[in-house]
Amino acid sequence: MGGFEGHLFPGLSLFLYGLYHAALLSRAVICNSPVQYPPRRPWSKGRWARLRQMYYIGFLKILSSCILVAQELNSIHWQLVLITKRHHLRNFMYRKQWQHLTLYMSFFLSGCADVISQNLLPKRCVVLEQCAQALSMYLFLPLMVSHMQDTEGVELQIHTLLIQAMFLLALVGTIELWAPNVLLLWMLKAFLYVVTGSWLMQIGFMLYKPISGYKWLDDDKNDIAFATTFFCWHVVSGAFLMISAYGVTVLWYRYLGADA
Repeated sequence: MGGFEGHLFPGLSLFLYGLYHAALLSRAVICNSPVQYPPRRPWSKGRWARLRQMYYIGFLKILSSCILVAQELNSIHWQLVLITKRHHLRNFMYRKQWQHLTLYMSFFLSGCADVISQNLLPKRCVVLEQCAQALSMYLFLPLMVSHMQDTEGVELQIHTLLIQAMFLLALVGTIELWAPNVLLLWMLKAFLYVVTGSWLMQIGFMLYKPISGYKWLDDDKNDIAFATTFFCWHVVSGAFLMISAYGVTVLWYRYLGADA
């Protein structure tokens, strides 16, 4: 996730995934559904019937992961190698790039688990999907901790706040394995996905394209304090988006006559 695009695209993916979960949660509340995942619809005959009945969220996760991998590889000006030999020493190369690729591959595997569970298995295996999600979050945490080794000041503060949100997201995902149908957990998961995604995009702007046009100062306590304040604003904005998603879903199902 180096550079502006390296923060923008992953953050946007997590943000949209959080809105997707918020829509599923709102639908479950409005329609009194016992589970938040949409039920498998019966297969019907016809040329395009099977395509209409497939779930595409797994394919979108796979596609976004491939785009992120391509963007990461495009940012490398030399050949991507793991170990290089210099002066009779074997050194690890491109440590941050390999960390990013490892993270993207975990999201890719999560998408594969969704596709297999939702479209290939005779009966949907929700546990498989949730395990893949939790695994990707737990891979995110140590990679981000290692990513912060050479950071300080504002950059250290904003990544620390990101790790806090990711830790809570991993914790909620783990608890969900034993309580998959609790609406409160689904609400927290959607909310944390939205906050994590929006904050990751904000990190890209703060580090590479600050709105003021001036670089944030690592030795300025005011900049560090404002970074924390901005994170709190993202938390409040995430809550507002959750409420807005519920309102739009109510309008869609109850007043526009959409099929639940």
